[in-house]
Amino acid sequence: MCGIVGYIGQQDSKEILLRGLEKLEYRGYDSAGIAVTNHDGIHVFKEKGRIAILRESVDTSVTTTAGIGHTRWATHGVPSRVNAHPHQSASSRFTLVHNGVIENYMQLKREYLQDISLKSDTDTEIVVQVIEKFIQQGETVEEAFRQTLSLLKGSYAIALLDEQNPETIFVAKNKSPLLVGLGEGFNVVASDAMAMLQVTNQYVELMDKEMVLVTREQVVIKTLNGEVVDRSPYTAELDASDIEKGTYPHYMLKEIDEQPLVMRKIIQEYQNEAGSVKINDDIANAVNAADRVYIIACGTSYHAGLVGKQFIESWAKVPVEVHVASEFNYNMPLLSENPLFIFISQSGETADSRAVLVTIKALGHKALTITNVPGSTLSREADYTLLLHAGPEIAVASTKAYTAQIAVLAILAAKTAESKGHSLEFDLVKELGIAANAMEALCDQKEEMDYIAREYLSTTRNCFFIGRAVDYYVGLEGALKLKEISYIQAEGFAGGELKHGTIALIENGTPIIALATQGHVNLSIRGNVKEVVARGANPCIISLKGLEEEDDRFVLPEVHESLTPLVSVVPLQLIAYFAALHRGCDVDKPRNLAKSVTVE
Repeated sequence: MCGIVGYIGQQDSKEILLRGLEKLEYRGYDSAGIAVTNHDGIHVFKEKGRIAILRESVDTSVTTTAGIGHTRWATHGVPSRVNAHPHQSASSRFTLVHNGVIENYMQLKREYLQDISLKSDTDTEIVVQVIEKFIQQGETVEEAFRQTLSLLKGSYAIALLDEQNPETIFVAKNKSPLLVGLGEGFNVVASDAMAMLQVTNQYVELMDKEMVLVTREQVVIKTLNGEVVDRSPYTAELDASDIEKGTYPHYMLKEIDEQPLVMRKIIQEYQNEAGSVKINDDIANAVNAADRVYIIACGTSYHAGLVGKQFIESWAKVPVEVHVASEFNYNMPLLSENPLFIFISQSGETADSRAVLVTIKALGHKALTITNVPGSTLSREADYTLLLHAGPEIAVASTKAYTAQIAVLAILAAKTAESKGHSLEFDLVKELGIAANAMEALCDQKEEMDYIAREYLSTTRNCFFIGRAVDYYVGLEGALKLKEISYIQAEGFAGGELKHGTIALIENGTPIIALATQGHVNLSIRGNVKEVVARGANPCIISLKGLEEEDDRFVLPEVHESLTPLVSVVPLQLIAYFAALHRGCDVDKPRNLAKSVTVE
C-alpha cells in the first residue's frame, strides 16, 4: 500500500525512479508521481492511474541526478492528479512524498496553516506546508523537518526535497516501512528493497522516529533528539529473476505454479539430517511454555491461522485463539496468564498486526512472527521469527504465501508436539512431499479449472463456498480469492450455517462450491449440498480421492487428511484466476486493494 523511492547519485534519476515505482506496483496504487531536482529547480510529474501514464507525462529533456517518487493508494481524498504525490509547499521550495496516515492533520492545519490555501485533500500536504512554516520562522531545514516530525501523530514514511539544497534527500519514518540503500557514489530510498534491487542490494534498516540525511556520499541517521545512530547495512536476499513474470501472463498464475517448489523449499529449510522437522528449540520451548497461543493476522493470513490452530491444538495439545488483527487492539479479550502471540504476515509490515505487537510487547508478552520477508518490521520487533521461504509474492491476491504459512504452521505444531513427547501418527516431512506432488499435479490441470470457472461463474453475481472442519477454513480463503480478483460477491460458510439464514439467498442457478476432504464430516457436508440443491443451487463438489462420489465435479489427489488444505485451495485459486480473466479484471492489481496494508 503506497510506495516510496528516492535516488541521489550520478545517473539520470528519472528512469531509476520510474523503474523503482514499477517494482512497487504490486503493492496497489491509484496514482503515481516523481519529483526531480536540478539547477533549474524541482520538476514534478504526477498522474492518476498507472505508472505507464506517468511515464508519458515525464519530460525526457529534464536532466537530473536526484529525485523522489511515489505510488499512492487513496486514504485522504479521492484518486486524482491533484491528490497524487509529490506535494509541494506554498512557495514550491519543498516537495514531499509520504506513506501512512497523519492522525492529527486537521489539528496541524488549524494551528499552523490558517493563512495557507491548500491544493489537495490529503494529510500529506499539511506536512510539507508545516515544514515551510518553520522555515519562515527562521529554522534551518533540518530543524524545521525535525520539529514537524515531532508534531506528527500516526504513521509516516517521508522523503523530502529542498530546492535550495539539491544535494540532500531528507528522510524519516514512524510505523511505515522505509529503507535506505547504499551504493558507490549514490544512495537510494525505498519502501521495499525490491524497488531498488536494480542498483543495490545493500540496505540500512530505519527505526521508528528516526530521520536521515541522504546525500551521494553518505547516509546520516539521527534520532529526533539529534543523536547520531551508527547502523550496519544488510544484504537484501532477493533474486531479481524471482520478481519477473517470465513467460507468464500474470504474476498470480506464476505464483500458483510456484507452490510445489515452495513446499519443497520449506521441507529443505526445516528438515534435519535425520529427515525430521527442525526449528529453533527456543521457539518450540516458547510454545510449550505458553498456557495459550494467540494467532494474530489479517485476510488470507487469518485463514491460514485458522488451519494452524487445528494443527497446534490437535498435535501439540496447546489451546489456540485466532484473532483478526484490526479488531484485537480495540476489543482485546481477557488474556491468559502466560500467552504466546504468533503474528502471521506475508510482508511482515501489516500495520494492524504491528499495532497489536506493540501493545502486547508493552505488556511483557512473547511474540513469534511467521513472515515471508526477513528483516521486516514484524520480524525485527518480535522475539522469534519463522520464515516462509516462498520468494517474492507480487500479485495482490496471495497464493503461495498462504500455502507456505500452512506448511510452516504444521512444522511448528509438529516440532512442538515432539518436544512435549507427543508423537504424530504420520511422517510430516514425507506427507508434505506427497502434498507438493499433488499440488504440482493440480497446477497441471488448468484447462479443467478454466472450464469450471466458465461453467459456474461466467455470468453469476454471487457464489457460496461451504465446508466443514478445515474445509470451512479453506472455503473462506476460496471465497476471498474469488471476490478480490473477480469482484463476484462470494462468501464462505460452515456447511451447517447456511440454513441459519443465508440459504434465503439461494436462487435457481446459484453456484455452490463445496469441499469434501474430511472423512468424519463427509456425509454431513453432502447433506448440506442436498439442502441447497433442493432450493435450486448449482453445486460444484470438490472431494478428496477415497471420499469421492459419482456426481462430484472434481477429485483431488490423495494426501494425508490433515494436509488437505494445501491441495484443496489450489483449484480454488485457479478457478478464481480464470473467473477474473474471463470477466476482464486486472488479475494482479484488483481495484481498491493493496498488497501490503501499511496503514490502519
